[in-house]
Amino acid sequence: MDNILFFLTPKALCSHLMADDTLRQALVRMESAKYQALPILNKKGEYCGTLTEGDALWALMNRCGLDIHKAEHIRIMDIAHRKDNTPVKVDAGMEHLLERAAKQNFIPVVDDKNTFIGIITRRSIIKYCQQQLLECRNAT
Repeated sequence: MDNILFFLTPKALCSHLMADDTLRQALVRMESAKYQALPILNKKGEYCGTLTEGDALWALMNRCGLDIHKAEHIRIMDIAHRKDNTPVKVDAGMEHLLERAAKQNFIPVVDDKNTFIGIITRRSIIKYCQQQLLECRNAT
């Protein structure tokens, strides 16, 4: 299978942050979404990074002294990101997905204009590989 769109969770169904969100807004959204990391988009809809719970908590401690009210004045793009999940283009192959999934829990997918179109989760890739393995075992 070469069409990665089969695995895609579309943008409309993805929790995400906006680049001009504050640290407090990000913490609230992360808590309600129950995810440990969320993609960050700019106003054009382009993927511009990933914010993790760790990034947010370190910023809350180091920049806000654990004062949630101070977090209302810190923009998420002004804090350090431990790592930004590397996106793939919509025409990427399975080998690229596997390579990325080994290092990150979700893979942002962008089109030719770098517009964010959704994510592929590590879970969906593992389920696909599991199905392929079972089919191979059953064929022998």
